[in-house]
Amino acid sequence: MRRHYDESDVRVRPGRGSRPRTKQRPEHADAERALVTGVDRGRYTLLMLDAEVEVLAMKARELGRTRVVPGDEVDVVGDTTGREGSLARIVRIADRRTVLRRTADDTDPVERVIVANADQLVVVTALADPPPRTRLIDRCVVAAYDAGMDVLLCLTKSDLADPAALVAMYAPLGVQTVVVGRDESDGRERVEGLDDVRTRLRGRTSVLVGHSGVGKSTLVNALVPEAARATGSVNDVTGRGRHTSSSAVALRLRDGDGTPEGWVIDTPGVRSFGLAHVDPDRILAAFEDLAAIAEERCPRGCTHAADAPDCALDDWVDEAEDADRTARTERLDSLRRLLASRAGENEPAR
Repeated sequence: MRRHYDESDVRVRPGRGSRPRTKQRPEHADAERALVTGVDRGRYTLLMLDAEVEVLAMKARELGRTRVVPGDEVDVVGDTTGREGSLARIVRIADRRTVLRRTADDTDPVERVIVANADQLVVVTALADPPPRTRLIDRCVVAAYDAGMDVLLCLTKSDLADPAALVAMYAPLGVQTVVVGRDESDGRERVEGLDDVRTRLRGRTSVLVGHSGVGKSTLVNALVPEAARATGSVNDVTGRGRHTSSSAVALRLRDGDGTPEGWVIDTPGVRSFGLAHVDPDRILAAFEDLAAIAEERCPRGCTHAADAPDCALDDWVDEAEDADRTARTERLDSLRRLLASRAGENEPAR
């Protein structure tokens, strides 16, 4: 006997996967532009650029593994009111002007994006307690030059040691320096030299990097009092600081009247800064005078290292008058120090 089927028969119902999936994605023409100010376990804190409203968001599935970092400008859809319990969605990342990256070590092929769209890298290092780690500073300088960023060296704890030697070491690299210390002359503890730091940060987006214990969080709290970044102490035995910042966060820098005058991006303390992503030729390009000599006179494939045969940069130093020879020597030594750091000849301080 022939059976009659109807809609209730499970065998004639279309399966859930029978509808073909489309590869077309919505254009999100109504998306609004926002700035990423914080990232925490898959949730992103955004500042809506038109309304100056803080919004919590998640990343859209179509972005896949693309990393969204503080400093990114993104397009957002959904609930952008900032009301408690609301959640928007990041659907696009705008083109980045600069990208600061690092790798776990010099052999790791995986790049880790730290921040986007920053103008300058502020390398914060203590003059004492803990002592300065110049190899780590060198690596930060390399990463900044590779990213097309300016470099500012901020030397803290000047009340404990003289900054002159470090200032002289980085001057040939074109690295600007500011010095801060602790002032308790009137019985109150405050950061001395803070006005100089503010001048260098004004009108820019600056990312602060440094290993733990150098006073980076103390500096951020002095610049942005409402930030309330946790501060720690240095271990008397190991000479290392304790990590107090667990994630990068962008903070608005304001003048005495509350007028916005820039951004400061605070990052967690680092113990190493891998440079596997950096092409050595881009390090040389940061030294325009040396790059011109190398292009014109160095043999093909020259590494420009101290033991490189027929490197014309040595002749360039020897040709200088006595008054200029010291400056040329210091500049060439600085280049070679950075190339050695990129090659892993000096392991980063840990």
